[in-house]
Amino acid sequence: MTERGGHCLCGATRYAFDPEDMTWQAICHCHDCQRATGAPFVGWLGVRNGGWRWTAQSPGAFVSSPGVTRYFCTNCGSSLAYYGERWPHETHFLAATLDDPQDYEPTAHVYTADALHWGEGLDDLPRFETLPNG
Repeated sequence: MTERGGHCLCGATRYAFDPEDMTWQAICHCHDCQRATGAPFVGWLGVRNGGWRWTAQSPGAFVSSPGVTRYFCTNCGSSLAYYGERWPHETHFLAATLDDPQDYEPTAHVYTADALHWGEGLDDLPRFETLPNG
């Protein structure tokens, strides 16, 4: 087993998991994820409970709706994970918090009814390595 992990922006809150315990990887477009992260869509991966652990400072927890708990770093505020009673055997982690997010390979888009209409044309926009004119 080659353990994988991730962390918040400041590095105080960290997690680790066995990749064999991953259950899925997808891009979520739901309104709750948009509000919780400030992003138009979010990459998530599911990991079986018992196959992951917090390895540094424990996160804060926020019950964002009945049966849903979102975890975040109490130092920097970074969103890290999601637990929903609807999926009682797994916890979901934000793909961008992985130590190596390039390893993330989503296989689907979910909650597409909530997708923002302007997200469809993002691949056609000009690309800059930094802010233009900045």
